[in-house]
Amino acid sequence: MNLNQVTVPSLDLEKSIPFYQKLGLKLIVEALPNYARFECPDGDSTFSIHLVGELPEGNGIYVYFECKDLDAKVDELCANGIAFEEMPSDRRWLWREARLKDLDGNTLILFLGGENRKNPPWRIPDATLND
Repeated sequence: MNLNQVTVPSLDLEKSIPFYQKLGLKLIVEALPNYARFECPDGDSTFSIHLVGELPEGNGIYVYFECKDLDAKVDELCANGIAFEEMPSDRRWLWREARLKDLDGNTLILFLGGENRKNPPWRIPDATLND
């Protein structure tokens, strides 16, 4: 099994699409006003947004985008007008992260996990998928 895409809710795709393009995602499906899908610049995963009448309450969704050069990417995005709630910092779970919200309040986390992304020191030994 492989994760194909993550979809988040949006109240206005015409405003959200340019925001995600500014982050560096490539628009591949534009089915306005209900749906848009993007390719991530690295790897094979995709990301989409869909129109909702109202946004979910509470903490909602957290979407992580891995960046090989996190600090440079954040500097580039800041220079292009993207506002971050938290600038890059080292986390106790051994990742470096920066956090922001999209126009609908969904939490986006740009991170660099390196080897600890899937293999932190506390990983369960010999963790394998069952057939």
